[in-house]
Amino acid sequence: MSLSIASTIALSALRAAQVGIGVTSSNIANADVDGYTVKTANQASTVAASTGSGTAVVSITGGVDKYVFASLVSANADLGAASVTASYTDRLQALMGSTTGSDDGGTSVATLVTNLQTAVASLASSPEDDTVQSEVIAAADSLASSLRETSASIQSLRSDADQQIADDVGTINEALQTIDGLNEAIVAAKAKGLTTADLEDQRTSAIKTISSLIGIRTTTASSGAIYISTSGGTALLTSSVHALSFTASAAMSADTVLSGISVDGKDITGELTGGEVGGLLTLRDTTLVEAQDELDTLASALIASLNAVTADGSAVPAPDSLAGTAKVASTDALAATGSVRIAQVDGDGALVSYSDLDLSSYATVGDLVSALDAIDGIDASLDSSGKLTITSTTSGAGVAIGALDGDMDGGGTSFSSYFGFNALFTGSGAASISLSSALSSDAGALAVGTLSSSTTIGATVLTSGSTTVADGLLSAMTGKQSFAATGGIGSTTVTLGDYAARVVSDYASRAAKAEAAETSAETLAGSLSDTIASQSGVNIDEETAKLSDYQALYSAAAQIIQAANEMFEALLAAAKSA
Repeated sequence: MSLSIASTIALSALRAAQVGIGVTSSNIANADVDGYTVKTANQASTVAASTGSGTAVVSITGGVDKYVFASLVSANADLGAASVTASYTDRLQALMGSTTGSDDGGTSVATLVTNLQTAVASLASSPEDDTVQSEVIAAADSLASSLRETSASIQSLRSDADQQIADDVGTINEALQTIDGLNEAIVAAKAKGLTTADLEDQRTSAIKTISSLIGIRTTTASSGAIYISTSGGTALLTSSVHALSFTASAAMSADTVLSGISVDGKDITGELTGGEVGGLLTLRDTTLVEAQDELDTLASALIASLNAVTADGSAVPAPDSLAGTAKVASTDALAATGSVRIAQVDGDGALVSYSDLDLSSYATVGDLVSALDAIDGIDASLDSSGKLTITSTTSGAGVAIGALDGDMDGGGTSFSSYFGFNALFTGSGAASISLSSALSSDAGALAVGTLSSSTTIGATVLTSGSTTVADGLLSAMTGKQSFAATGGIGSTTVTLGDYAARVVSDYASRAAKAEAAETSAETLAGSLSDTIASQSGVNIDEETAKLSDYQALYSAAAQIIQAANEMFEALLAAAKSA
């Protein structure tokens, strides 16, 4: 072998060692950089005229196993959904409170229902006691406030989820743009024979970002570009970006019409079942809606059950005016039967006058209101919102209503219930339930008395000692009633207190299941990440050993070059002296 060939071979080894040292040094420097994969300088022998001419670094490769990475993409989507679900259900559980424990048991919805039941039980024992009446009103007010606040907080959670979806969509679109740019750079580099390892690391990191937010599929083209679609098959990245479109709602209520997610004008909301976005959509449109529905069911049952009892009672003394809470129209048709008594009672509960109306005589609400207004000493009218007011115009006398056998709709609804007189609660659900305004301003307006059936003028027909209403309230609180299947609670027949406890426990159960699902998803994703790290991560000990090897190779190649140079110089010197 000639000295020139030896020098050339040694020089190629020197250059290869330099590249190896550079790659290994970069590996060590980036060992703690998230998403960085170990790079390898791949060498090959070079041949010239059938004779070995040295070595060369033909490529620098890195990256992760595509099959393991595909599994990680799927696992990331599951983890994203599980994590956000666990976070929100935990917050929801905190809103609902707990049926046990000294810390939060005193403020849970279930506990407040029990508090009201306890106050009503005391009222049944002492219906004439003003203090006990005030306790009932305070307990009812606390319960109504808790239901409203919890309802508002549920809608706030839905609003948070809606806004987080918007943020995630923005992140996904940015990542798609990043991958699109990296695709172009990788394709161009491959065409020039340049290494793309670092660019591929950046692209892998961006893909991982998207996969944690939505379920995706990836396809690698022969050019080196990666194309992305949703797990449902909608293209997100081809030769161009197909951006997701979403608009968060400015305000949130149970009736708000919420935006879906679209791509190129196509609504793909139903496809997005994985990732953080999929979890948020489920929370926003299902889980939290079911929470609201369960709360509304409880509130509606409270309103209907307790108002039906207080409606046929009367405050003692009888008030000058009764204002209904139900909205009706004068043109509403009636199919009423039986009779109702409209009485005027003085401050001592003595009967001043009365009129019994045959309800079957009136075809419409307007006809009935006209008949009421025609009673001597009584004014009756519907206000602009359709609520009936009955007022006594007789000095010193209030107005009280006797249910008798009246049935306003064929379903047993009394006259007072139909128009919403003497209501304990107003509203139609958890968002609107409230203590009636009459009770808020005057605890004495609680309808604990009952008009007796006596028709003797001057006879006592209304006393605060009657237990009819109080017993009815206690029966409504402790008696079982049927609830249709709602949210996560199946159809059941239980007391109001038991149903409230089921609402609370349902979301404690959901939170526990979500936490378990998150733990499982974390374990799988962590295992796959560890596998990738062991395969593609930087091992400092191994890279340090490689660095020593490259340094030794570099030193050996340099020594060969130095020896060849010395031999050349010796030959030249010999030639000159010859």
